Order: sequence, then C-alpha cells, then structure tokens
Amino acid sequence: MSDPSVSIRRWTRVEYDRLIEAGFFRPGDRTELIGGGLIVAEPQGTAHFTGIRLVDDALRRAFGPGWDVRVQGPVALDDESEPEPDVAVVPGTSRDYRDAHPSRPALVVEVAESSLAMDRVHKGSLYARAGLPDYWILNLVDRVLEVYRDPVPDGSAAFGWRYRRAESFRPGDAVAPLAAPGARVPVTDLLP
Repeated sequence: MSDPSVSIRRWTRVEYDRLIEAGFFRPGDRTELIGGGLIVAEPQGTAHFTGIRLVDDALRRAFGPGWDVRVQGPVALDDESEPEPDVAVVPGTSRDYRDAHPSRPALVVEVAESSLAMDRVHKGSLYARAGLPDYWILNLVDRVLEVYRDPVPDGSAAFGWRYRRAESFRPGDAVAPLAAPGARVPVTDLLP
C-alpha cells in the first residue's frame, strides 16, 4: 500500500558519514546505509557471532598476506550505500584504508539467521549492483554456505541487479574464493 502524501527521505553516503561524524548515532548503534535507506541491523545471537569469528579465521588462513579481512567494517559501495558486511576481504592492509573505506571487496560474507531474507534479496542485489564478484551467505538456518557469483542486471531485483549463479555447499564440501583460487575453505570450518 502506498500513500502519495508520505515522502521518504533518501540519504547519500556523504550525508550518512556526516551524521556519524556529528555523533548522531550512539556507540553500539548498528545502522547501515543500504540503497539510500538507514537500516537497523538485527541483534546478534551467539551462533551468529561465532559464525562471524569462524569465517574471519578461515578467510585469514585462505587469503594470507596482502589481504585485509575486515569484520563488520563499512564498505563504500556507491553514493547511497555503505553497508557493514559481517566479513569483507579487501586487497592490502588495514592502513591502506585509514583515509577512506574500501569500495571493492574481493569477497563479502554475511552470516544469516534472522536476516536470511534481507541478505538474499536486498544485500545480494546491492552487492551485485556494485559488481562484487563473490558474495557468500553463511546460512545458519539450513547449515549451508550459499555462494553467489556473476552479477547481471535484472529489473525485477531489489536494486536492479542479481547474481546469475547461486550454489549451496554443505558440511564436507569446500569452496575456493574467486580471488584466492588455490585456497580451499571447508564449509565445516565456517559453521558454528
């Protein structure tokens, strides 16, 4: 249902960063700028937090030196989006991003329990629109790793893009990140 008398305020990444700098958000507030909207992130349960830690550990081993594995850090995707994925892998070191958030992660991973639909539909479309080649969802509900690749335009998707390829991996399977094709990440190592 739409109400023509209601106006929605869209935010830019620059405006969002100014709100943060001005102290508009309290410490611990978990907000993200997704497609111009301010989204409040769901609270983390213990399985979710453990999943994040396990993904962090596994990706640090898989990527090694020359890569920065960032946990819940901002990513400057475009003018209206600054999500904070659970884990993102970017080239370089932490010091390389002292003056600006990274904009082109090699891999983004969301750990999903209650956020599964949001991570599939909205964040998946957002990451595809940004051209991110490798997007993973650690699906704690079904205990699988969902791997999304090959972004393509799709007018019916939330942000006009989607991933052409989607594949699920179960415990016992292993996955190679696109940016580290020689590495094998066992799904069992990721699941709490």
